[in-house]
Parts: sequence; C-alpha cells; structure tokens
Amino acid sequence: MTQDILFDASRLLSRTDRSAPTGVDRVCLAYAEWLVDHPDYRMVPVRSRHDQLAAVDDAWFRDCMVELRQRWTGGSDARALNTNERRLFAALEADRPTTSVIGEAPDPHQPKAKKKSRVWKQYFRSRRITAPPPAKLYFNVGHTSLNTPDILAGLGAQGIDRVVMLHDLIPITHPEFCRPGDGAKHRRRVLTALRHASRIVVNSHYTAHELLAFAEREKLAAPPIDVAHLGLEPVFMKAEPSGARRPYFVHVGTIEARKNLAFLLTIWRRLQEKMGDQAPRLVLIGRYGWENEAVLDHLQRSPNLQGLVHQVENLPDTALADLMSGAQAVLAPSSVEGFDLPAVEACALGVPLIASDIPAHRELVAQATLIDPLDGLGWLAALETATLKRPIATAYAPPTWPGHFATVEARLGLDQSMDVCLASPA
Repeated sequence: MTQDILFDASRLLSRTDRSAPTGVDRVCLAYAEWLVDHPDYRMVPVRSRHDQLAAVDDAWFRDCMVELRQRWTGGSDARALNTNERRLFAALEADRPTTSVIGEAPDPHQPKAKKKSRVWKQYFRSRRITAPPPAKLYFNVGHTSLNTPDILAGLGAQGIDRVVMLHDLIPITHPEFCRPGDGAKHRRRVLTALRHASRIVVNSHYTAHELLAFAEREKLAAPPIDVAHLGLEPVFMKAEPSGARRPYFVHVGTIEARKNLAFLLTIWRRLQEKMGDQAPRLVLIGRYGWENEAVLDHLQRSPNLQGLVHQVENLPDTALADLMSGAQAVLAPSSVEGFDLPAVEACALGVPLIASDIPAHRELVAQATLIDPLDGLGWLAALETATLKRPIATAYAPPTWPGHFATVEARLGLDQSMDVCLASPA
C-alpha cells in the first residue's frame, strides 16, 4: 500500500537559482529523489510559511528537482562552464604560473540583492493548508522550519511521525566560526528537534555525540537518534583527471573561518619560498562565506601567491570531479566538521587526501593523511612531499545513498522506546 510522506522542500525551494549545491543542499535533493522514486511512498512536497506548512504544487516541484539535478551535475546545456571556470582550467594547463583566477569577492557594504523571480515563484506555487494531508511521516533534512515548535507540534497532534536530520552543532559548539546570532538560531532549531521530533537522523557518530552532550546540558531526553553516513553522487565514484601540466592541490568548501584556509594560505606562501618555481598550485573551490577577510588578504595582496593560488565558486559536479581527480591530493584542513562530504568524495575518487586530525575525519576517512589543524610544520612537510611525488591513495569503500536510505528505513521500524540507535550504513 502506498504511503504519503510529507517532504519539507523549504531549503530546496530557496536554492532554485543556485548553480551549485552545498552539502546540505545535496542531502535535500537526494532525499526528494529517493521519495519520488520509492515504489511504496508518495512524496507530498510542503514548505514552511509563517511557521505553518504550505502545500507546494507537486508537478512544479518535480520539474524544479530535475532542473536542479541537471544544473548541479553539469556536462549539459543546463550548466556549461562559464568564462572564469574555463580560465581556471587553462591556467592549470599552462607550463608556467599565470595571473591568478579569483572570483569576485562580496562587498559587505553592498545591499542584499532582491530575490530573483524564480525564487518568488515558490510563493505562487504553494498554498496555505489548515491541516496537513494524512501521511505516515514528515521528513525535514534541511535545518529549515525549526525556528519555532509550531510545525512539528502541529504534525504530532495529527499523529504524523516527524523525522528531522541535524547535520552538525557547529554554531552551538563553535560560535566563533559563525555569523553573530547563528548560535542562538541553531540552538532554537536543535531544541525544537529534541523536544518535538519523533526521531533524529545525524550524519556521523561525532554529530550524535555532540547532540547527546547538548541534550544532557539542557536536561532533555533525546528522541531516538540514528547515525547514517551520507551517500555520494555517482559522478564522484569515477572521473577523468584534468589536463594539468604542473602539480596542484584542491580544497572544496565554503570560504569561511572554520575551514582554516588562512592557515593553509600561510603554508602556501612558505611552500613558494622553499620550492620557488617548483611550488605547486592550489585551487580553492567554494563560495565566499563568513569571516573571509584574512583569506581575501592572501588572495588579493600576497605577491608570493599570484599565479599559484586560484579560486572559483559553484563548479558543476562533472568539472569538480575531474579537477579533484587530477590533483596531487585534496586538502581538508578544517578546524571542525560534522561530516565533510568533499573529503569523502576525494577518497571515493581514489584521490589522496590530506586532512585535519579531527573527530569527523577520524571516523570517516581514517586512512587519509591526518595532521593536527594547527601543526604548520607537519602540513608544510606533507605538502612538499606530496608535490614531489603523488601519494598512493588507500583503498576506500565509500558510503552510498542506497546504504544510507536502507539504514533510515530500518531504523524507522525500530521500537520507539529506544533512546539512541547508533548504526553506520551498510
């Protein structure tokens, strides 16, 4: 018998103009596609509107999903490389360093751009509903609709199970890496999930540990917590390397304080001073986020890094996988992570990974070269060695979306009286 499943599409609808996804965006789209394709489920898309649920036009939302998948994956007319991205690949194929390819930095004094027409369309493609349609479950995997308890409490009153995914507690545990106010906002979301969700799914044992510690500090009894490692897109299982002529390294992720990129660029200047013309190139792939001034100072003003360090944002997955595949190694020097998809993607591609020695990396990519995120000399030595001879990547069995969803479905059938259920996906 087909069961109706409410899917909170709020996050995806806010991303309809994005040319590339964040990690959380990837999870939202993967869940939507899973529910659409599942033979026993009928997905009912909804979104939050003034702390209530609004029904979203089903056909329109499915079209949005298809368009997002095509654009984010790339390799088609829906997402061809732009001028800056083509300049990047040309720079990597050049014999000698050229001018750095650097994306346009945000202007903090510039007023926020108005919402584009595509984003506004969601408001005309949805309608307020006094009560959700009969459904077995409600999935919320995007950190949205949790600022107040209204939606989850209302669903609970209707007898609908509420499954919420929490990706990390970083704004709570490490507020110094986030925008002012993000810690308080995320605290409200986590408290709402702990008090009103039927189950909480997390992406790693580390996130589960941090969530349980937070619940204990708040003197709350947590609902069942299920650990299910995130899956990867098929493009990150196999790719053709780019045609670079000189060694280069890649970092993938938002340019923000917790990614430790100012530290990495300081190391890169020292590499250039030591190795001269033999110094490797570095490609930073990601959007500018919060507190990136120190990174911008390096990129825009350091003469040692000109022609060596490049930055682009929003590469489609096909181009991203190709770029990662040709690198000497993918770098992940973060101070803290809940999961770190790019690190897992690198290992799935068979690319060497040099990463910070933090709990999430020890759990997910323990076979990688792990170095303390404050060990400058250790990072310098590892990068110099990897430049002269590409490391051999250790065999790796990546987590998959089928494994993730098998874990989620299995846990949804467990005894609800259990406090915590920790199980990695098959």
